[in-house]
This record gives sequence, C-alpha cells and structure tokens, in this order.
Amino acid sequence: MGAQDDARVQTEGKLDGRLVTFTYKGADKPEERELSWSEADGTTIKLPGHDIIAILPTNAQEGNAHSLLHVIKSPEGEHDGVPFTFTAATAINLPLPVVADFGRPDGNYWQPRQGHGQDSRQTHVVVSIGSGTGQALAVCHYMLKPLLQSACSLTEGDYSLHVTTSEMTVTDLTRDVFLPQANKGVAQAIILLSGDGGMVDVINAILSAQRQTTFVKPCITLLPLGTGNALANSAGINSDNTAGLRTMLQGSPKGLPLFRARFSPGARLLVDHQREEQHLHQEDGVPIAYGAVVCSWGLHASLVADSDSAEYRKFGAERFQMAAKDLLYPPDGSTAHQYLGKLSVLCVSNDGQSEWRAIDRDTHGYVLATLVSQLEKGFTISPASKPLDGALRLIHFAPVGGEETMEIMTKAYQGGQHVSDDRVSYERVEGIRIDFAETETRWRKVCIDGKIICVEPGGWVEVRRHTEGVVDLVVLQ
Repeated sequence: MGAQDDARVQTEGKLDGRLVTFTYKGADKPEERELSWSEADGTTIKLPGHDIIAILPTNAQEGNAHSLLHVIKSPEGEHDGVPFTFTAATAINLPLPVVADFGRPDGNYWQPRQGHGQDSRQTHVVVSIGSGTGQALAVCHYMLKPLLQSACSLTEGDYSLHVTTSEMTVTDLTRDVFLPQANKGVAQAIILLSGDGGMVDVINAILSAQRQTTFVKPCITLLPLGTGNALANSAGINSDNTAGLRTMLQGSPKGLPLFRARFSPGARLLVDHQREEQHLHQEDGVPIAYGAVVCSWGLHASLVADSDSAEYRKFGAERFQMAAKDLLYPPDGSTAHQYLGKLSVLCVSNDGQSEWRAIDRDTHGYVLATLVSQLEKGFTISPASKPLDGALRLIHFAPVGGEETMEIMTKAYQGGQHVSDDRVSYERVEGIRIDFAETETRWRKVCIDGKIICVEPGGWVEVRRHTEGVVDLVVLQ
C-alpha cells in the first residue's frame, strides 16, 4: 500500500459470527498500519499491524472469508511470562487493502510439508530452552503449536519436537538426525526457537561432517529467542511482535551466507559458561569454526564472554551493556584495556587480485567482521549490509578510552552513524587475520556468533567468506 493510499477504509462484516464494522488504516510501514473493528455494543478493538501474522483465505461457507491470524498481549503474570500469545478469528468482508498487505495474492504460503520440489518434507521443531531469558518452551506452547494447527493443519503427531537438554543438543541433533536425512536427499523443515547460537550449531555440525552428492539443504525458520538475535534482526525476521511467525508463514527460503574462521593449533571452544574447553573441528589439522553473523576480538568479544554467566543472562540484552560498562570503566579505576596484536585485512586490488594489507597499529579497541547489519535490535553495526547479501564488512578502531568508545558505540544506536566517525574504519573485505600478542588469557578470546573461542599465546585467527552454503533461511522477500 502506497502513501497515497494512507486513508481509512471501512466495511461492514463479521468476526467469528458477530456483526462488526472493520476500519483499516494503511501506511507504507507495516508497524504503522492498523486494523480495528467496532462491536455492536460500541466497543472498538484496535489491532496494530505489527501484531498481525497473516490473513489467509478460508473455506467458510460465506464469501470473502479469511482467517485472521495475530498475536495478543498476554495478561500480566500469565502464560509463563510470554509477552504475546497466538489467536485466530474468522473474518467476513475484511477491507481489501488489509488483505493485500497481510496476505499473499498467489496464496503461496509457506507450508512445512512442501519444499525443494518434493511432495513432502520432514518437519522438526527445536526448542532451545537455554537461549535468551528462557522463554522458548513457552513460546512454542502458546504461539507456535496453535499456529501450526490453525494455519498448517499440523498436530503434534505431524512433526518431531526436540527440546534441548544441554549446549550440545542442537549439535547432536544435527549430526544424528538432520544431516543423515539431508544426505539421503530428504527435504527437512526445521523450526528453530533459538538465538544465533542454535543456527551456528547446525551450520558447524553439517560442515564438520561428510556431505553426499544427494545432500539437500535443510530449510530453517528462525523464531528469535536469543539475547541479541543479530541474524533475525538483520534479516527482518524480528521486525514485528510475532516472534518470527509472520516470516514463517509469508517468507521464502534463501541461502544463508557464511564465513570460515581458521585458528592456530591451540584454540579451544569454551562451553558451560566458559568453565570447560572443547576441541574445535579440524580440517587438514587446522581448527575451524563457521559463522553467519560475526567474528570479533576486542571490546565486543570481551563483553560477550564476560556476560556469559547465569547472573548476567537474567538481564537479557541489557547484559551486554552492563558488561561493556565494566570493561570500559574497570571497577579498580584503571583505564580500558588496550588489545595487543597485529590486524591484517584481505582486500581485492584494482587489478582484481586479493592481497593482504596490515593495519598500521599494534593496539586495538574494537575489531569486528560481520555479515549482518545489526548485532541487536536498533544497534546498527554495519549500515551498508543488506539482508543475506554475503558481503563481509570490517569495523575497527584504536583504543580511545571509555568515554570516546561509549560515544562511538552510541552512534551505532543512531542508525549506524559511527561509521562516519573519523576514529572508525569501515570497509568491505574478503577476510581478516589477527595475530595475538596478549599474554593474559582473558584478552585472547574471539567471538564467533556468540560462541567464545580462546586462542593460545602467540596464536592467530584468519577469517574469510565461505562460498558454500549448507542451509536455507526463511525470510520475507
């Protein structure tokens, strides 16, 4: 609907059999659209556009009938703290503009049983109970399950439900269930109630094993329930109040771009709130990790690592800012840490050749390479990045102290204005390499999509774009 149509359209109709008057206010931005209806007793109910999941044609006997799928705010203290719950209503004679805005004219809604040219596909629901503030199970119960039954005619017997029991559950599921089926050519729909970590677990488990010529990429719907949800925020999945359900129904699968990080031999993955170490997958004797969001060192990696505790996690996304404050203004009154090491950038020269270029400084404050635009909602770290464009971009700056760092980071919350700051370097790259000169373990931690990898003294990490995608992500086109 264009701006010229930004007017109220009114129709007489029915909602679940009741006579009502529908009013629809259109707008260019979905969050500014609003459907309302007046009941016979004069009561008016308003439904904001960002609460509407989809408007689907229905088989009701009366003409012009649709199923209106949306979320409603949960009563305070109910539904296990989930802020919204799913509901559906049968609407007769809705205003045509609202049907056009929240329906698909071709009727080609996403169905879990369809995909990759096959008649059916296996459907899996993966609930990561440790993600974010621990609401994934409640969202599955109060939002996803009723939606699957209402919109897709799927009961619990039509899909496999997997609830995580440890940090390794998604990795084990991928290795033991998803990958063997994909190698057999079986198309799979995976609905992942998780943060970015769940996605990186699936990717790494697939890429660390053998894939057959018959391999079929799983199609993943991400319901963002992590802390930062960088991938979902950057891909537009988290732009409404439906917890990704609108994207699930109205989106289409698109290849998920990846990067590949190679580490020096002593690098270890830290798990269980960094109390334990695990070996990384190796290729030709080199430790490897794959990501779809970010590889960082410096302030970002340290704040992710420091905030990875049960005490911090209960604060949700605020934990990052809390950890950042402690790093920039250490409680002992010292200055913010200056990270020691050599940063090199791989770029394409004018003659089309790739060449390494060393950054001319030995201390760093912030080093971050990313495939996405936002690290959390409203925090635009790479404004030039477009959803799933596959471009790797680097943001870095020298140690400038707590006050100046906060000033730069605040600009990232203002539409990514920090990249215009003279203190910040921002460019598209093919890869980066960091050679660490830190002696203390705390400052040799690298963040890959929320996972923390510790590099040994004198170690290194090298990151490059990875051309081979292994999963599709459902996004709004």
